[in-house]
Amino acid sequence: MLKGKQAMDPCPLCDEAKEVLEPYRNRFILQEVDITLPENSAWYDRYKFDIPVFHLNGQFLMMHRVNLSKLEKQLQKLEQQGAGG
Repeated sequence: MLKGKQAMDPCPLCDEAKEVLEPYRNRFILQEVDITLPENSAWYDRYKFDIPVFHLNGQFLMMHRVNLSKLEKQLQKLEQQGAGG
């Protein structure tokens, strides 16, 4: 999940997303990226107005809010590929 983290600029959509994703945490590793850090400037330039942004296996998945049906579909697809089918 790409997010901005500034004391003066909280991210309620990021907090909401983490809550929604909690039941799925056993199916993927959630990596939070603070796009305001200098080493993440490419992400900042790309997504500064669209946080949170979600990528799954390096591919863009969704932004702003969690789309559970899209997430479930992609997780099932990855799990099937991982199982050899």
